Amino acid sequence: MATFTTYYLEMHSPHQLNAKTLPESLNIVECEQPQYEFNRFLYQLVGGAWDWGDLDSFTDKQWQARVEDKNLRTWVAYYRGSIAGYYELYRPDGVNTEIKYFGLSQGNIGKGFGGALLSQAITSAWEWSGTQRVWVHTCTLDHPNALNNYMSRGMKVFKEETSALT
Repeated sequence: MATFTTYYLEMHSPHQLNAKTLPESLNIVECEQPQYEFNRFLYQLVGGAWDWGDLDSFTDKQWQARVEDKNLRTWVAYYRGSIAGYYELYRPDGVNTEIKYFGLSQGNIGKGFGGALLSQAITSAWEWSGTQRVWVHTCTLDHPNALNNYMSRGMKVFKEETSALT
């Protein structure tokens, strides 16, 4: 039986961040006006290669409710006018900010953007007033460098789970 491992990582202080410098060619913008169609597009653009599927069955109404939730914020990274990647932050309890979705579009993997974009995601999480902890999860089905990127930025594994592939 094939399995995969999910890693849960966290950071308890902005001082733990080992930031990677953002290249001048990468422009990151917060989507201050929610557009559920755009978030769905970003999710498919970035997650398609990694078989993200947890939101595949969402209806338009579910997407709209999700994206318009005041506890969800979205940023998009642009390189030469095209989408290089994105991240979403989710903080339903007012203190624990999850990097809900994070990644690069296929054509931008290998350009050195991952560490810089993750650094910006973590910084954005800490800049969200009230945040006391930043956390994320990844798994062995994700990009092979994902776990190392999170750990290189200063996040620590606090839980591991092994599951069967279905």
